[in-house]
Amino acid sequence: MNDAMWAGTVGITGGGGAELEAYLARPLGDAPRGGVVVIHHLPGYDAATKEITRRFAAHGYAAVCPNLYSREGAGVSPDDQAAAVRARGGVPDEQVVADVAGAAEYLNSLDHANGRIGTIGYCSGGRQSFLVACSLRIDAAVDCYGAFVYNESPPDAPFKGLSLVPKMPDLSCPVLGLFGDEDRFPSPDEVAALDAELNRLGKEHEFHSYPDAGHAFFATDRPSYRPKAAVDGWKKIFDFFGRHLTAA
Repeated sequence: MNDAMWAGTVGITGGGGAELEAYLARPLGDAPRGGVVVIHHLPGYDAATKEITRRFAAHGYAAVCPNLYSREGAGVSPDDQAAAVRARGGVPDEQVVADVAGAAEYLNSLDHANGRIGTIGYCSGGRQSFLVACSLRIDAAVDCYGAFVYNESPPDAPFKGLSLVPKMPDLSCPVLGLFGDEDRFPSPDEVAALDAELNRLGKEHEFHSYPDAGHAFFATDRPSYRPKAAVDGWKKIFDFFGRHLTAA
């Protein structure tokens, strides 16, 4: 694996023509490559998400993480942007889809793009990765413990999300879901209900749930980190994208 890369801040065009800050990481080689849109979690566009973006570049993908909170203002700190958006219950679904569509278009405009796009997100970003897969034509989607995909969010949840069940007949690509058995949002019951609905619809997916893991088990900077589950989860992610984002 040649992990030489370029990484840094770029500007992309999001929904409604909005100019969004984004973090791009791409290999320096000239091999054809798929693109990955990394959707940040509710805490926002942070260092941990940028590290994830670079990890995809080290594995041969062009990856971009759009700052979905960019509309809060260029002079506003990422923490303050996130606080303002959280106070409103998150970003509207339609805006997320339009911004990710802009990110995908940006990736496909880069040299050596093979035209294949995947999405990945964690927590609220996991739900949004699934949402995008039901709303756009993409090639693969990874949902890492995305809450409120099958169930609607409860009134006291910081993130306001409607059930995505009505959109599931339009799911456009295979989905990889990675979950913790000790999670509450989504709970094992919600994961099982989602699995059953996708089976009913005949949608290609693979779900893996880890014992002794709860929410945010990928997060190396949190007490919730579970190395065994995270290491296996990363192996599954790269195998999944390798099968679906590599041109034949």
